[in-house]
Amino acid sequence: MLWVKAFHLMAVVTWFAALFYLPRLFVYHAEAEDKLSRDRFCTMERRLYRGIALPSMIAVIALGIWLISFNPSYYMSSGWMHAKLFFVVLLIGYHHVCGAYVRKFAAGTINRSPRFFRIFNELPVIALVAIMILAVVRPF
Repeated sequence: MLWVKAFHLMAVVTWFAALFYLPRLFVYHAEAEDKLSRDRFCTMERRLYRGIALPSMIAVIALGIWLISFNPSYYMSSGWMHAKLFFVVLLIGYHHVCGAYVRKFAAGTINRSPRFFRIFNELPVIALVAIMILAVVRPF
């Protein structure tokens, strides 16, 4: 179980790194004024999303299910786990919204400001704080 937990945590760190950096790229992309820069950001966003964020998310989910399988009656009867899974579902939704923005930037149809993406960039912080407190402190 400890090996599975270690790899789960590595995947979580990698996924969050991608979820923190991708919206920051969106900020810079929304500010870019020349085609060369916009094209470069499209490439960076696509590679980060497909090459790091997506595989990391899949690993987090698979390893998380594996961890729950070690003692499903305990985990699925714990309130903290239900709350944690709620935030994980929100994060998965956030991940897919990021994917939609990657596609919109690539198509040149984005209509959001750099300020929007600065605020959007902060949302996974809330999920990270909640998930970490729930998983470590297990308040209920």
